[in-house]
Amino acid sequence: MEIKITKNPNPKEKPADESKLGFGKVFTDHMFLMDWDIDRGWHDARIVPYGPLSLSPACTALHYALEVFEGLKAYRTAEGKIQLFRPYENANRLKNSADRIGVPEVDPDDFVEAVLALVSLDKDWVPHTEGTSLYIRPVIFGDDSNVGLHTLRHAVFMIILAPSGMYYPEGLNPVRIMVEESDVRAVRGGTGYTKCGGNYAASQRASVLAEAKGYTQVLWLDGVERKYVEEVGSMNMMFKIDGKVITPALDDGSILPGITRKSILELVRSEGIPVEERKITLQEIIDAAEAGKLEEAWGCGTAAVVSPVGWLYAEGKEYEFNGGKIGPYTQHLYDEITSIQWGKAEDRFGWIVPVV
Repeated sequence: MEIKITKNPNPKEKPADESKLGFGKVFTDHMFLMDWDIDRGWHDARIVPYGPLSLSPACTALHYALEVFEGLKAYRTAEGKIQLFRPYENANRLKNSADRIGVPEVDPDDFVEAVLALVSLDKDWVPHTEGTSLYIRPVIFGDDSNVGLHTLRHAVFMIILAPSGMYYPEGLNPVRIMVEESDVRAVRGGTGYTKCGGNYAASQRASVLAEAKGYTQVLWLDGVERKYVEEVGSMNMMFKIDGKVITPALDDGSILPGITRKSILELVRSEGIPVEERKITLQEIIDAAEAGKLEEAWGCGTAAVVSPVGWLYAEGKEYEFNGGKIGPYTQHLYDEITSIQWGKAEDRFGWIVPVV
């Protein structure tokens, strides 16, 4: 793929204090853009100065949510090298999301090539402080300039970059989550397995209410029987019960197939720990907690990597896990995954793709 590069003539000043980066608040000097139309397919791949987009008020994405996106990171090693974590997994998931939503798919090789080119150009924006990274946000959106509901005729593939710190203000400290008992995020046959804005819009009201009550995330139940645990707003869920790691199965297509989830399961199995991917009822979680058999619980995702869960509010009662502290196995998983991401440990699984 030929990528035309126009360098930003007015580069921005980089954050002086990387401890105050936050997540997704500051953006680099450049962004990647590529156009698609129904006659020519993808064309005009380019890297240009980061800045506002010019969109029609009738833009398809604004009216019908025809968009999908991804999230991955670039990491700076102690030696100053920059590397990506499993980018082809993100590329393939974006392809699957695009297929479901009905926007044009980007070839995974082109996806990775574009990410590498953009990160390489803005490599000086990859932060140096431990625990930080360069967050990468690719998105495909339809931008037809009319409000008729029809086959998409024009779309854009865009990538932006944001140097970021910890996703949660709590850092690696346990978070509080609560079960949502009214709203539904996804159903079988829907879009739950895709990474699309509509899924997050559907979860927004519950998230706002949970935050007002002092909880960081919502734990979603299945949309039919309302008894099976699925995922939290930005993470897959895992539980360690009686020495086994148990996580909701992906069979129904209502749960996002997380790349961190997949990586943790591969790591856990390599260590000989029993793993069960199956349906898990909320009642099973409550019973295990009350019986003292629920050893640890954590969420996992690209943004937070691993986030311990210390408290769960369900059915009018709050349950505390592991004394409200991070469990030893949760800590172990975080250390193992991040050590590979930041180049501190051998990449024995072949997950890393070097940038520069």
